[in-house]
Amino acid sequence: MAHRLTELPVGMNGGAALTARELYRFYHAGDDETFALRGVSLDIGAGEMVAIMGPSGSGKSTLLSCLAGLDEPDGGSVTVAGKRMTRRPEATRAALRARWIGVLLQSGNLIEHLTVAQNIAFARSLSAGSSSTGSPSQILASVGLAERGSAQPSTLSGGEAARAGIGVAIANDPPILLADEPTAEVDAENERIVLELLRARVAGGGAVLVVTHSSRVADAADRVIVIDDGRIVDG
Repeated sequence: MAHRLTELPVGMNGGAALTARELYRFYHAGDDETFALRGVSLDIGAGEMVAIMGPSGSGKSTLLSCLAGLDEPDGGSVTVAGKRMTRRPEATRAALRARWIGVLLQSGNLIEHLTVAQNIAFARSLSAGSSSTGSPSQILASVGLAERGSAQPSTLSGGEAARAGIGVAIANDPPILLADEPTAEVDAENERIVLELLRARVAGGGAVLVVTHSSRVADAADRVIVIDDGRIVDG
């Protein structure tokens, strides 16, 4: 499937597909205030895979949620394909996400009562502006699950679930893919397969950001950004 980077604004191809500037996010628990992000700025380029690493609780997943428009930062801005994601109504953020971003959360993105093929079909239905020409069966084949379309998510192995989740995330052939620990529950062979799928997105011109603890994933990335205590400390 051809990525829709040709639809990015003029000058965006080969440049920053996703930009964050001075992101702050904090949470209140009684009188206590905890900062999850402290002035994080980054650019993710088209045709680039970036790994986000850091200790547990350092702000990696919060950053991904803010970049995807799933969470609203308390300060700073996120721009997707030249369009502002932050300080927009939730419905607007959802529409931008459906058009430009595929998201794979650590908790998974499969609806349990739907088959794998139905999950992909449902994801495709969420983006009226999708120009993807791949059918659910073609997407299943591309992630190595051609024979598992009728399976329920609960029957999938860890590796199959990871690949099915990627299939859902790329159902609309988004130019940008954000994945949170996509190889956390898989063996070495399935990690290799998942990395091949991610690198295939990059080879097609896509922008990929992966939150990970895996050194293999980091080695496969073009850049590694390290976060600690809500701040970028390397990269």
